[in-house]
Amino acid sequence: MLPFPIIPLRFEDAAEQYNAIVKKKIKGTENLRHLREKDLEIGVTPKEIVYREDKVILYRFQPVVDTPLNIPVLIVYALINRPFIIDLQENRSLVANLLKLGLDIYLMDWGYPTRADRWLTLDDYINGYIHNCVDFIRTKHHLDKINLLGICQGGTFSLCYSAIYPEKVKNLIAMIAPVDFQISNALLNMKGGCTLGTDAVDIDLMVDVLGNIPGDYLNFEFLMLKPWQLGIQKYLDFLEIIDDEDKLLNFLRMEKWIFDSPDLAGEAYRQFLKDFYQGNKLIKGEVRIGDKLVNLGNISMPVLNLYAEKDHLVTPASSLALGQYIGTKDYTVRSFPVGHVGIYVSRKSQQNLPPVIADWLKIRSGD
Repeated sequence: MLPFPIIPLRFEDAAEQYNAIVKKKIKGTENLRHLREKDLEIGVTPKEIVYREDKVILYRFQPVVDTPLNIPVLIVYALINRPFIIDLQENRSLVANLLKLGLDIYLMDWGYPTRADRWLTLDDYINGYIHNCVDFIRTKHHLDKINLLGICQGGTFSLCYSAIYPEKVKNLIAMIAPVDFQISNALLNMKGGCTLGTDAVDIDLMVDVLGNIPGDYLNFEFLMLKPWQLGIQKYLDFLEIIDDEDKLLNFLRMEKWIFDSPDLAGEAYRQFLKDFYQGNKLIKGEVRIGDKLVNLGNISMPVLNLYAEKDHLVTPASSLALGQYIGTKDYTVRSFPVGHVGIYVSRKSQQNLPPVIADWLKIRSGD
């Protein structure tokens, strides 16, 4: 007796299924053949360069309402990957949806560090570039304070900045921002692997030898946190959508963003890994940015904390720790049933996240 049942299959059915597979692959091949570079463009919402410093560019997105919110929003993204995941394409753009809801949006683009930038420190990024962009916007709009939205590592930077310069931040939004860097079940903190939150990595040796840390190395490390899902399964699933032009373009734009990985300035990487991941000094009040001590208790402005419930890079517990250390009484938490990247691009997030941000800001900005 055979250990499994035999399912009879007629020759006509097998031929029909084979014919359908062949047609799908032919259609997919045609879709790939006709692709043009401009079909894969990301960061498509109209914007202009309003400020430059070294390799850093400050963009202002073109408002789409007659009277945008009276206090603009500066978005600070992570040094890892490019910021245009928040403006991936026309129908999957956090930026575009916020503009439609009446916000005035600025975005910092860190650019691509070269060997000449290996000595840039967190002091340069936070007390330098972020501080100068904030002052530029304040001056342009004749304001004492602006709104700050920090995403992922950029959220951590924004927390540091707001703690050092609370007099310049009207409202602070932290989005999937790590705060407690030693959550025991976080993949980046797991023992026995080459992960960021352990002493398995000799950070000093890496920086001393490499100078800048290759973006491809970090990208590979993040992919290996879910090797089957991110390294194999998604490419098997790709064959199922190859004949659908819209889904194909969505997939390829995401791939373009994922593998566009700038290197990280060595000294900034050294301090971030040692002080934040390995020393967990942010919540201890021991982080120094230049000559300034970061005390989260100085964050007295309203704070909106946004996190992703299925985030494997910045776990909910890491983000939620923020409420224990800040000094404000106006503290709001919102969660979304998505992952680390899904919070930018998923259909649910596109519908639900922008109104949460816009409504929260309008109430606290006098509109």
